[in-house]
Amino acid sequence: MSQAHGYAAHDKHAHLVPFSFERRAPRAADVVIDILYSGVCHSDLHQAHDDWGGSIYPMVPGHEIIGRVIEVGSGVHKFKVGDLAGVGCLVDSCRHCAACEEDLEQYCEGGLTVTYNGRERDSGAPTYGGYSDFIVVDEHFAVKVSDQLDLKAVAPLLCAGITTYSPLRHWKVGPGQKVGVIGLGGLGHMGVKFAKAMGAQVVMITTSPDKGKDAQRLGADAVLLSTDADAMGAAANSFDFLLNTIPVPHDINPYLALLRRDRTMAMVGVLTELDPPPLGIGLILGRKSVAGSAIGGLKETQEMMDFCAEHNIVSDVEMIAIQDINQAWDRLLKNDVKYRFVIDMATLKQPS
Repeated sequence: MSQAHGYAAHDKHAHLVPFSFERRAPRAADVVIDILYSGVCHSDLHQAHDDWGGSIYPMVPGHEIIGRVIEVGSGVHKFKVGDLAGVGCLVDSCRHCAACEEDLEQYCEGGLTVTYNGRERDSGAPTYGGYSDFIVVDEHFAVKVSDQLDLKAVAPLLCAGITTYSPLRHWKVGPGQKVGVIGLGGLGHMGVKFAKAMGAQVVMITTSPDKGKDAQRLGADAVLLSTDADAMGAAANSFDFLLNTIPVPHDINPYLALLRRDRTMAMVGVLTELDPPPLGIGLILGRKSVAGSAIGGLKETQEMMDFCAEHNIVSDVEMIAIQDINQAWDRLLKNDVKYRFVIDMATLKQPS
């Protein structure tokens, strides 16, 4: 066992504070990664505040991790010391169910092991995330990272990136298609970048007129205000795919009307109930579908990282010191960030 240092929440009402804890000794298939940057995901707040129930304390959040390999186990083949590596939302799975065998570990039927606020499969020890100085992980659950990209802006790709890339790839978004990205935030801004790089005509769909200019800067070809009834009516039955990134319950029925026959809206933002639920007639008339998508498997995550290197795609980020994490969380609750906070973990070594 090795002692690690990070920041943790000790209950659902507490601020994050410095915390020391034990990481497991590296096994044959493990890599030890010195964490350089850790992205801040909105789900970090939800889990620390126990909004979804079952939170494990003390909790070290963080599942958007970029670092450098400093040690490898005797059975490691994918990495060597000095390589850049990324770790996302999961660090283990059963490895043998149908989902795992199809490289879809995020849908593991035996229960995946999440990077933090979970438990190790063998020991039952809590998992601790990226708001820390290093992590020990099986090489299968780490991805290689190009040194040609801005590393600090790569960190959010491990969650916000793969969460939007995966459904765009699954529903085969590409040239000749009209794609709507609903909501411009941490997820939505990545959805715009990916859909544009895949060759689609991209429309940002938003309630905020002031987001139009930024959406076009990110690559959107057009902006559709969902509060403009006339514009929404004119756009009915014209979209080949909708990526819905809104993170709170909302009425999806107006968006369903935008889809062409036999097309799909994929939900990636809201994790709770839809209010109201989709109307049956909105689905039946047009044979339309509402689907969900969760992050991506390790093979697809590596594919995404390679795609980003090829197309020079990273997240728009604001850097913070770990000592400022509580203020950053307060701002995140107000949606006061464009579009992702990233912690420079070198600041962990600085005095508070």
